[in-house]
Amino acid sequence: MDHAARRAAVTAEIRARTGIDDEMIRRLVHGFYDRVRADPVLGPVFAARIEDWEPHLKRMCAFWSSVALLTGTYHGRPMQAHQQLPVDARHFDRWLQIFEAAARDLTPPAAADLFIDRARRIAESLEMGIAMQQGVMLATGQRFRRDAA
Repeated sequence: MDHAARRAAVTAEIRARTGIDDEMIRRLVHGFYDRVRADPVLGPVFAARIEDWEPHLKRMCAFWSSVALLTGTYHGRPMQAHQQLPVDARHFDRWLQIFEAAARDLTPPAAADLFIDRARRIAESLEMGIAMQQGVMLATGQRFRRDAA
């Protein structure tokens, strides 16, 4: 079995197990970012950088399709996109809080569990990358705080 066939088989298994499809991803991404835009902590960070939300939402749908279903539809560089943002552990905690609530509210339990697991890994990786960009090497379990950097 070649790589494309293996990827398709894994994607089909995830879809069957969780019910995740393109429409569910669209609903989650749009619902999540509606909440983010209204949030007093995260809203201003996004508002300062995103004027036209449609391209961003489309890119995030492709990202979550790649992350959740391993479709390979996203070809961006999330670490580079986030390294210069004025965020730290508090922002990632809030991002996860909103994302987890949106996933639980908008998707079935098996799908929410998968989305949340992946979101936690993404947040940890981005936080570590931002810390490193700022010259801070985090120890296991340590969090990045800009006021402590």
